[in-house]
Amino acid sequence: MRKTCSLIIIVLLFIGVGSWTEAATEAELTTTISTKQAEITKLEADIKAFQSSIAETQKKAGSLQDEIKEIDLTRQKLTKDITLTQKKIDASRLTLQKLRLDIADKSSDLARIKEATKVSLRQVQELDTLTPLVFLLSGQSWSEVWIDIAHLGKLSNQLITYSQTIIAYKNDLEYKENATKVEASHLTTLGSQLTDQKSLADTTKKAKDTLLTNTKNQQSTYQLLLADRLLKKQKVESEIAQAEAALRTIIDPSKLPSTGKGILAWPVTPVIITQYFGNTAFASQNSQVYNGKGHNGIDLGVPVGTAVGAAAEGVVTGTGNTDLTCAGASYGRWVLIKHFNGLSTLYAHLSLIKVAEGESVSRGGLLGYSGNTGYSTGPHLHFSLFASQGVSVGSLQSKVSGCGVYRLPLASYNSYLNPLSYL
Repeated sequence: MRKTCSLIIIVLLFIGVGSWTEAATEAELTTTISTKQAEITKLEADIKAFQSSIAETQKKAGSLQDEIKEIDLTRQKLTKDITLTQKKIDASRLTLQKLRLDIADKSSDLARIKEATKVSLRQVQELDTLTPLVFLLSGQSWSEVWIDIAHLGKLSNQLITYSQTIIAYKNDLEYKENATKVEASHLTTLGSQLTDQKSLADTTKKAKDTLLTNTKNQQSTYQLLLADRLLKKQKVESEIAQAEAALRTIIDPSKLPSTGKGILAWPVTPVIITQYFGNTAFASQNSQVYNGKGHNGIDLGVPVGTAVGAAAEGVVTGTGNTDLTCAGASYGRWVLIKHFNGLSTLYAHLSLIKVAEGESVSRGGLLGYSGNTGYSTGPHLHFSLFASQGVSVGSLQSKVSGCGVYRLPLASYNSYLNPLSYL
């Protein structure tokens, strides 16, 4: 009996030493992770400053030098994005390392506790089978017998404590194993994001090189390019408007959800609305841009490279890039999603598309990154909402010089809905 009690003390001391070693290693990792988090916070502040500078430059848009400055700021911002993502990857790897170390230590401690429990349980069973006659025949004094009985009660209480410790360790292990899976998934996402950001930085550099080549760094040539873009845009939009005016769809209101906030999630953050739906002041003052029909969605001001998420669960109806048909004249890179509530959403002017036609997406799932493709006076996301009954991906033969066959979403006028009624 006394041997068993000594064993318990030794086991508890052994467990205590193991916990001390774990705490020391964990403290080092925690300090390193905190340092990484401080670096991440600093980078996020730098990126916010770049975003403010880009927004200010956009307000002065109109000159070649302003556009070049905007591109340069965007490249610098994307470089910061890349560094930030790398820091997040480093922090995520450290967190994974810490979790796996915790799991290894907890598993080792759990094994020791289980073994100690088995030994103690055998001793309890042995003592529990001894009768008073056996105690008397053993030659022990009554005082020694009562001491052993007391030890038996103490041992039983210790077994209860062991059992509770085993359950706690098991629950902690399960929690850490799940946390490891979540962190590993997060790390994979960050790795993919880093690749995307590097691609966007390369694309932005090419955009500047192309702009300088086409304009020969002359403001007069730049203005001619802008005028040509606007003229093509007006003609293409007119062709689209004629095609949509010919569409006749009877919308069944019962197949649409009731209007209300939160039915759709905002596709980007932060939310900065730069153009509202319908006959806004800008649309009225620039009827040539919208063919007198008003703005068919909302514009959200975000810098190039902002992640764009699905407004709700659904299926990708189509993706495309109108710049391949006629550069700078329409949506640029776009994605159309059909949701399960009777609504469809369009995301346009993207810099990079990350989904394929027919793919299922979750609410908030990554669709791509915002950009400045198509006809756009500055980086932003164009977001349109439709009654699914009246929109589909179609082909349109352009008669505009230098343009070919467009593939893009086409909808009857009564299919367009105000996104703000559902966001």
